[in-house]
Amino acid sequence: MIEHLDGIHETVTYKENSSLRLFVNTDCEDYPIHWHTPMEIIMPLEGTYTVFLGDKPVLLQEGDIIFICPGILHSLVAPENGKRIILQIEWSVVSKIRDLNSILALISPVLTLTPQTAPDIYSDIYHLICQILSEYEEDSFLSEAVIYARMLDILSLIGRYQAFASCRFDAGPQKQKEYLDRFLSICNYIDEHCTEDLSLDQVAKTAGFSKYHFTRLFKQFTNTTYYKYLNRKRIDHAMLLLSDPDIPVTEAALQSGFSSLSTFLRVFRSVKQCTPTEFRDMYIHPEKQQKNP
Repeated sequence: MIEHLDGIHETVTYKENSSLRLFVNTDCEDYPIHWHTPMEIIMPLEGTYTVFLGDKPVLLQEGDIIFICPGILHSLVAPENGKRIILQIEWSVVSKIRDLNSILALISPVLTLTPQTAPDIYSDIYHLICQILSEYEEDSFLSEAVIYARMLDILSLIGRYQAFASCRFDAGPQKQKEYLDRFLSICNYIDEHCTEDLSLDQVAKTAGFSKYHFTRLFKQFTNTTYYKYLNRKRIDHAMLLLSDPDIPVTEAALQSGFSSLSTFLRVFRSVKQCTPTEFRDMYIHPEKQQKNP
């Protein structure tokens, strides 16, 4: 359930003295387009469940697991009958751990795991989520610490699996490991400095590669270009600024690292399928949100 929705921004009500929230949802209720700062994990226990990313549906079958990254616009459509685990966990608690932010680059905007798509890790992650549910319901001494420990296990499994499954570095095993470590660090660096003037030449030099070698390897690692990756991080930052009606759109663009308003408008529409003004209008006036078909 969504308890506090300000426009399209959900303020998650965590469990008391906690930074996470978990519930077994059986409501036949659709949730409008929204975003929030915690990561959200949904796993149907009975029946199906549909997650919309914009107008693109992701149909979850019983036992499928979806990870929705922080700040991603999404909506939810429930069937008449069903049951699903919904876990919202504050990302900032673990975001300072080395390499974890880079995992977001590997799974953003969402990652769906099924026994068919991830046979090597699905069973382990399924059982870890069940352990999290048990700890949450028992609410015993150090339960939250145990839950975050299980969550770190999940993220580590996903990070290693996604990194090695998606990366196709043209190199031997030792170089693969070296490149993986180096590009995880580079993604962390970009995440932390995305609002600054980060040229391709500068970041390639920081990584220790020529611009052309870096460009090829970065695309192999992230499955996107350097500037598309950088712009996505800048748009995520801009979304937070646009939620404040007192910050002009031009100022949000400049504070997010864009040198011109026209570039910001073009990139924002490309990433979020709406203009910054439309996004802000949805944030401030929830009645103007479009319903999914």
